Amino acid sequence: MKERMLAGELYITDAEILADQVRSQELMADYNATAPGEGDRRRQLLEELLGSVGENVEIRPPFYVDYGSRITVGARCFANFGLTALDVAPITIGDDVQIGPHVQLLTPTHPLAAGARRDKWEAAAPIMIGDNVWLGGGAIVLPGVTIGADTVVGAGAVVTKDLPAGVLALGNPARVVRRLEG
Repeated sequence: MKERMLAGELYITDAEILADQVRSQELMADYNATAPGEGDRRRQLLEELLGSVGENVEIRPPFYVDYGSRITVGARCFANFGLTALDVAPITIGDDVQIGPHVQLLTPTHPLAAGARRDKWEAAAPIMIGDNVWLGGGAIVLPGVTIGADTVVGAGAVVTKDLPAGVLALGNPARVVRRLEG
């Protein structure tokens, strides 16, 4: 089933997927138990948990993931308290990204058909966040979304569709309200 999951196809969680979840849950718990002065330990745990992590990255605990290994974080990124990054599909975060408190990056999807949901089928679609993006507090980014470089997503916005580079997007669903000056 893991191959189906990684391919973005419908899958059901099996023993191999559960083992990956247990590994990530243990690392996540260790990370979330660190104290503010434990920067080196936090860095070590992020390097173990995430697919890759750039230089000078700060992610304030608590930090929640499904697997972690499908998350790539660029250099000089900052994520405030309570980031939830459900990485059933890849999540790519560019350089110099700022993420407000309680932001959710959600790659999982579920079938609309009641029977398939009851049978526990799910799938996922990747999220890509460009360089120098700012996601305001409480923003939610849904499966399959790409956010262009230099874009600002306002607090509480729900991003359901791709956003171009260099815009301000607000609301639910998030809508481009204006272009931003460079």
